[in-house]
Amino acid sequence: MTVSRRTVLATATGAAVTGVAMTGASSTPAAAAAPGPRTLRAAADYAVEKLRAVAPTVTAFPVGTKFEKWTYSQNGDWVGGFWPGTLWMAWLHSGDDDFRTWALASAAKLAPRQYDTGTHDLGFLFYPSWVTAWRLTGDETWRAGALQAADSLTRRYNPRGRFIRAWGALTDPKNAGRVIIDTMMNLDLLAFASRETGDSRYLEIAAEHAKTAQRVFPRPDGSTPHVYDFDPDTGAPLGPNTVQGYSPTSCWSRGQAWGVYGFTTMYRRTGNREFLTTARRLADFAIGALGPDHVPVWDYRAPQQPYDIKDASAGAIMACGLLDLSAATGRGSYRDVALRLLTALAETCLTRNSARAEAVVARCTRNRPNEDGIEISLPYADYYLLEGILRVLRPQDVDRAIDLSTS
Repeated sequence: MTVSRRTVLATATGAAVTGVAMTGASSTPAAAAAPGPRTLRAAADYAVEKLRAVAPTVTAFPVGTKFEKWTYSQNGDWVGGFWPGTLWMAWLHSGDDDFRTWALASAAKLAPRQYDTGTHDLGFLFYPSWVTAWRLTGDETWRAGALQAADSLTRRYNPRGRFIRAWGALTDPKNAGRVIIDTMMNLDLLAFASRETGDSRYLEIAAEHAKTAQRVFPRPDGSTPHVYDFDPDTGAPLGPNTVQGYSPTSCWSRGQAWGVYGFTTMYRRTGNREFLTTARRLADFAIGALGPDHVPVWDYRAPQQPYDIKDASAGAIMACGLLDLSAATGRGSYRDVALRLLTALAETCLTRNSARAEAVVARCTRNRPNEDGIEISLPYADYYLLEGILRVLRPQDVDRAIDLSTS
């Protein structure tokens, strides 16, 4: 399964961008600055240049910026998989083997987390880092660690409510019935484990969680809350809530993006068309909530929207999900919006104007209700921007890294 540098560089670039129509948005910056693959390739080139300058100084896991410089977690927090994942994307785009070396060294530091049963975020931690490393190198070490992480994740499954608990140690009753929309993005680690081991139990847990989320998160208009609470002892639903959204009745934009991407992925892994229908409902709401600049506000229903602070990370995640959804449905309109999102980020949200900046993408918001990280840079914005651009420019390479196949 090893991919040589020259094999990576041999794939066609740009052909997948044909048909980028900007109908109805000619007055927006995104529409005006969409000459085809050139804008996206320039953004990827800028990301590679930035990463090449910064990576030698990175000794832990970036979690966000302060005064434009990365701050770090030693164990990766919930975002540790995105730094090695970003380095892998840079390698795929550039063919520079330094990125491969840095990606492997960074991923190796996550090794203790494969046994972590205290978080649902094991997919975020191990899919873009260890699963990708396995797929691109064939080294059994990465496969084994990802499978152990999947085992740890299954321990958080509550069979009474048919959900994966989001937060807290398994022995801690606090938050024992709390489910969040973000978990949809951790389910693909379980699908990977089923494919690799032949044990259907992993995918069954993922599918049951997705069915539960599908039942309780989407509102009639396709919007979602951040949180839904259950009685952990009986599995009975208690109702919506929020931690990172404006309110239990609002729609946190990054959570909505996690849902679009996550439900589309679960459709690809199971063939269950209800998951595809749910992904479309969530996508249609989010598309309708976008402003003319195509950079999402942090919450689509916060009182000051559409003039509120932005979260570019929500746009990057949503773009990836919409590209996936377009491929799954055959609907070019989803791809058109994804290209508008990526172009808007490339034109208005990169750190090009700052010599100090260590990240690629600016204008991200981590946790608005806590006043934590307001319009800073975040590692997952850099990762998903590059993933989205390479889904357009180098789809075969992205498939090789993260598996875009349908079951």
